[in-house]
Amino acid sequence: MLEHGGRLRAAAQRYGIALEDWLDLSTGIAPRHLPLPALPDDAWSRLPEPDDELETLACRYYGADAVLPVAGSQMAIQALPRLRRDARVGVLSPCYAEHAEAWRREGHRVLEISEGSVHRALEGLDVLVVVNPNNPTGRRLPVEQLLDLHARLAERGGWLVVDEAFVDCTPEASLAAYSQRPGLIVLRSFGKFFGLAGARLGFVLASTRLLSVLAESLGPWTVSGPTRWLASAMLADQAGQARQREYLLHAGERLAALLERNGLRPAGGCALFQWVVSEEAEGLYEYLAGRAILVRLFVHTSSLRFGLPANEDGWQRLERVLAERERAA
Repeated sequence: MLEHGGRLRAAAQRYGIALEDWLDLSTGIAPRHLPLPALPDDAWSRLPEPDDELETLACRYYGADAVLPVAGSQMAIQALPRLRRDARVGVLSPCYAEHAEAWRREGHRVLEISEGSVHRALEGLDVLVVVNPNNPTGRRLPVEQLLDLHARLAERGGWLVVDEAFVDCTPEASLAAYSQRPGLIVLRSFGKFFGLAGARLGFVLASTRLLSVLAESLGPWTVSGPTRWLASAMLADQAGQARQREYLLHAGERLAALLERNGLRPAGGCALFQWVVSEEAEGLYEYLAGRAILVRLFVHTSSLRFGLPANEDGWQRLERVLAERERAA
C-alpha cells in the first residue's frame, strides 16, 4: 500500500509522543464540518436504498446530469482501470500516487508525464488522468484546455479522467457540467470539503452508460445507509455549504501568509492545503514531528504539504514553532 497523510497513530508511536498532543496537518481534509443532524434509527437498521434523494441532491450540488455514489473516490480510482484492457495511460504528474498505481496494478502501460509534454504524448494514449486542482501542487488547468484534451481522446474512444477532489471551493474550475460527454469521467470527494472523510463517500460523474457499467462491477450497497442519509442532509444545506466555502478560502489564504511570513513561501496550493518545495523538506518534517506537528512529506519532489489547523490554538502553535525555527536558523 502507498503511504498517505493522516497516519497519526503511527507518528505518535514513532516519535514517542502521546496521540492527544499532536497537531495533525498531514491531510487536505477540512478541519471542521457542517453541523451533524441526528440520524434516524432506520438508517442503521435497513439496507441502503438507492432510490432515496442522494443522487438527485448530488446532481444539483455538482451541476451534473448523472452521478454514481461510491465508498470514497478511492474506490473509483481502483475500479476504473478494470473497465478497460491493455490501455496506454498517461498520468499528469506529480499527483496523487494512487492513480498511476491503480492502472499499473491492472496491467496497463502507464506513463507519468509533465504538463508541458501532455500534448505531445496525447496521440499515444488511450486514457489521460488529471488531478485538478492538483495534489500536492495545487495547480489548476483551465476548463477549456481540459475539454480540448477530452475531445481529442474521445474521438478515438479514449477517456479523460479528472480527479476534482479539491475543487469544491472553486466550482468554476469543475468539468461537472460536461460530465455527460462520452469519455469524460469526473471524480468528486465528499469528505474533503465537507470535513467528513470517515464517512467514505465520493461520486463518479460520467455518462449514464459508463456509470451503469461501473455500478454493475462494484455490486450493491457500496455506500452505507447512515452515510447516504448524512450526505443527503449536507448536500441539501446550501447555506452551510456557502459558509464552509467562505471559511476554507479564508483559512487557505491565512495558511499561505503564515508560511511565507516564516520563510516557507508556498509554491502552490488551494483552500485546503499549501505546498512548500524545499531541499530541506525532510529535515523540516523531522523538526515539526519532533514538536508533535505532523505534515505530509514528499521525498521525490523534496516538498511538504501543510493542511489547515482546526482551531486558533493550532494556528498559534504552528506560528510559534515555525518562528522559533526561523530565529534559530
